[in-house]
Amino acid sequence: MPTTSRTTALRRGLAAAAALPLLIGALASCGYGSQAPEETQVAAKGEKLSADQVRLGYFPNLTHATALVGHQEGIFQKELGGTQLQVSTFNAGPSAIEALNADSIDIGFIGPSPAINGYTKSKGKNLRIVGGAASGGVKLVVDPDKIKSVADVKGKRIATPQHGNTQDVAFLNWASEQGWKVDPQSGKGDVSVVRTDNKVAPDAYKSGSIDGAWVPEPTASKLVSEGAKVLLDESSLWPDQKFVITNIIVSQRFLEEHPDVVEAVLRGSVRTNAWINANPDKAKASANAKLKALTGKPLADKVIDPAWPSIRFTDDPLAATLKAQADHAVKAGLLEKPDLDGIYDLKPLNKVLKAEGRPSVADAGLGAE
Repeated sequence: MPTTSRTTALRRGLAAAAALPLLIGALASCGYGSQAPEETQVAAKGEKLSADQVRLGYFPNLTHATALVGHQEGIFQKELGGTQLQVSTFNAGPSAIEALNADSIDIGFIGPSPAINGYTKSKGKNLRIVGGAASGGVKLVVDPDKIKSVADVKGKRIATPQHGNTQDVAFLNWASEQGWKVDPQSGKGDVSVVRTDNKVAPDAYKSGSIDGAWVPEPTASKLVSEGAKVLLDESSLWPDQKFVITNIIVSQRFLEEHPDVVEAVLRGSVRTNAWINANPDKAKASANAKLKALTGKPLADKVIDPAWPSIRFTDDPLAATLKAQADHAVKAGLLEKPDLDGIYDLKPLNKVLKAEGRPSVADAGLGAE
């Protein structure tokens, strides 16, 4: 090969090599926010249900500890018998909704705002909320040198995990209640809303690029471990200090075709929550072990110990609070007035609860017929 040709080929090869990380990053960004390779548990002994496998998605957050613990302890797989459990993890709700729409997962643990958005954008055709998992576990943490009171938040840079996610809606609604104006799309206004991945938020805080964050656990306590202070616990803004932070959703197609599998996952969730509430210390250690498996390292005691008690694990989806959160999204300018009729189907959950000797839960008038 002539020298000129060899030089040209070499340059092309180097350019391709340089572009490879960008290509990999682009492909990863199309992976619906997945943080870890898909993991399939070995099917337990027992009869296989109507599906060979069920694909479950959740976040590596403590507010998703029902999923973390149920997965770690094999409770879901035990209830599924010979049907395999395949798990993927996500960074934020909109990514999980994309995966559900793309038929990459069947069931997911997710916050209320993405569930509302996913339901309304599909005109009520892509998902149902079939259960609750957790309440609380969200805090506004701030730099105490810059922010000493609520009034000091004005003019500062506050992080939320993702545009339109549950914490983003909650912060915009709270800011509006303070009389501050913020453009919901750009995040600019009397307060600057900086949409920042939860994994990046601690470094963003240390670098000074954000002055605080409205985030779920364990990110809130990670920021506190870096010197931030809790200015507000979102639970204090709700009646009885309860609001849904994690729902269980399922694709309508999967619910119709495999109701026995959905019921098995819900039974696993109910039994996991019962075990968590009866064994809080063991459950905390179990959740941390799964976080280590997913992320490569466990949470430090100084992070998980203050974070864990702020989360309530509940099978009740707290439907009335989801209606309120939808109103908050409308008020913030992130959502047109939604029609949420039919977003819930709690019949499988109430069947499980009855079998466990537990009271039924309500859908706030938003149940599927």
